[in-house]
Amino acid sequence: MNNNEPNRARDRELGMNRVITRRDFLNGVAAGAGGALIGAWLPGLTFAAGSGNFAQDAPGYDPPALVGLRGSHPGAFEVGHALRDGTFWETAGTPINTNETYDLIVVGAGMSGLAAAYFYRQRAGLSARILILDNHDDFGGHAKRNEFRPGGRLLLANGGTVAIESPFPYSKEARGLLTELGIDPPALEKKCLNRGVYRGLGSGYFFDKETFGVDRLVAGVPGSFYGSPAPAGSQAWPEFLAKTPLSVEAQRDIARIQEETVDYLPGVPQAEKKFRLSHMSYKDFLLNVVKAHLEVIPFYQTRTHGLYGIGIDAVPALDCWAINFPGFQGLGLDRVPSKGLTFTALGEVTPQERYHFHFPDGNASIARMLVRSLIPGSIPGNTAEDIVTANVDYSRLDRGSSPVRLRLSSTVVRVRHVGNPASAKEVEVTYGRSNKAYVVRGKGVVLACWNMAIPYLCEELPARQKQALGYGVKVPLVYSVVAIKNWTSFHKLGIRGTSCPGMFHSSVNLDQPVSVGDYKCPHSPEEPILVRMLRTPCQPGLSAREQQRAGHYDLLATSFETFERNIRDQLERVLSPGGFDPARAVEAITVNRWPHGYAYEYNPLWDPDWPEGERPCDIARQRHGRITIANSDAAAAAYTDQAIDQGARAVQELLSLT
Repeated sequence: MNNNEPNRARDRELGMNRVITRRDFLNGVAAGAGGALIGAWLPGLTFAAGSGNFAQDAPGYDPPALVGLRGSHPGAFEVGHALRDGTFWETAGTPINTNETYDLIVVGAGMSGLAAAYFYRQRAGLSARILILDNHDDFGGHAKRNEFRPGGRLLLANGGTVAIESPFPYSKEARGLLTELGIDPPALEKKCLNRGVYRGLGSGYFFDKETFGVDRLVAGVPGSFYGSPAPAGSQAWPEFLAKTPLSVEAQRDIARIQEETVDYLPGVPQAEKKFRLSHMSYKDFLLNVVKAHLEVIPFYQTRTHGLYGIGIDAVPALDCWAINFPGFQGLGLDRVPSKGLTFTALGEVTPQERYHFHFPDGNASIARMLVRSLIPGSIPGNTAEDIVTANVDYSRLDRGSSPVRLRLSSTVVRVRHVGNPASAKEVEVTYGRSNKAYVVRGKGVVLACWNMAIPYLCEELPARQKQALGYGVKVPLVYSVVAIKNWTSFHKLGIRGTSCPGMFHSSVNLDQPVSVGDYKCPHSPEEPILVRMLRTPCQPGLSAREQQRAGHYDLLATSFETFERNIRDQLERVLSPGGFDPARAVEAITVNRWPHGYAYEYNPLWDPDWPEGERPCDIARQRHGRITIANSDAAAAAYTDQAIDQGARAVQELLSLT
């Protein structure tokens, strides 16, 4: 099917005409066909004309319950794009002075921004006045929460950041924050992860006709995609591959890559092996060193999507060795941290306590616990278990009586010192909301937004710092979540998920079975469940940063209708042998679109080996007067602990001035 030219008969088969909640939403207010045009920017809609209240202040405001196009949703980016394009001030008019003054203003309510507010209040005192501004209709940044109620039952998913674990052990600050919030991941794993729910279900591999010549699902992938031995009693790779449409040559080479112990670089010293592997892609390793058949590449191409957001053509072979990809078994490499590994891969060789736990809504629960601590009364409860089903009272987030205020749908457009940055005592912050511009002042500002936006907000920064802020290109990705009536088709096919390397989404998986507090995951195949699908809009053949730039445009140009059509088509093609009918089974769809997703990680295939302290992120995060910077970009590492650490650093830099 041509993804860009809808076939009406096929659409009816897929259920595109069925009634599900599929409209895009603007800041919590539905914008259906009868909705009025709401201005040039779209941010911060008032709940009702003339009401004087913003959307977050209205009864029933609940962004996690919205479906359709989420993540970087309509209304979250228009002000930023207008600022970038030089058109914002043409329509903004004279900014309105709110006459508000704070001890700290935080730009961005993601993990770094919320952590910065937490650390500042902890060190400056509970009476410290803090304002947090965010351009989205919900807090959490990439740690977004999706809520579904198929058949009246609450089901949760992460709309963005999912994992608590990190390649490296947590710092004292990051570990201390989780401990103070009551989060103990290993203990929660033992108590909450329901390992037996999918017992007997394995992994599948879907070969699509556009890439492999035929649509075919093959269940029972041996062992792991990442090269771990097959469990006792499972089929071997040759047996599995014989069921695929791959050529005999490709089957032979994949079996060799997965199972054989061969030194493909004989006689080369270990240090030289690692150096060579760090400067070739995994694709080049397979083709030029292993001498595998070209048909092998599509089979492996998307296996790096989940970690890196790009395919094996743009990820170093040394990284793939470190994260246990196959083909390196005979090279005799030691597990010592080595130069040339990215942050993600380097950490895999660091001994630490291992766990595999995430909240049902991912790290949104951590963001919610931070908000509960910062603004008492906004969310009930006091434990890591009751947070999962607690309801947020958004009307309490921005009350004048609270020392800490959180203002949503407020896009910051200018940050500048009041006077000389070297001696100024205040910083002026201007933000756009509801088609107007507003001004507030603070004794200090933490810019916890993403790096590439900062030069547009803060023109007074040094040129060298602006250049460094623009170096990294955030990784685009999509987490699509589909609520379905039941998962009997998965059960009949014997799979809990499948890799789909040639399709619109590169993977389809049942959600991880986690029960926390009053939240219970589905246990029976007859129950409703959430299906998770991953898309990373790569363009193989380009450098990593160019692929990511192209992905930004791809995601912003793709309509929800296109996503829905491809989701239904893919699920039908993969699961129909198990009786799946997308027209009847699909209850709701949320597409969490992140044109600017993961922080950019330095990659030896594309980036130089900078001296210590001279990486772009080191230069970019330097304090400028009373303005500091905290985000995962500042660490060049897309991990929750790193975001927390940057928040702690930024606050310490500000407090050192007083």
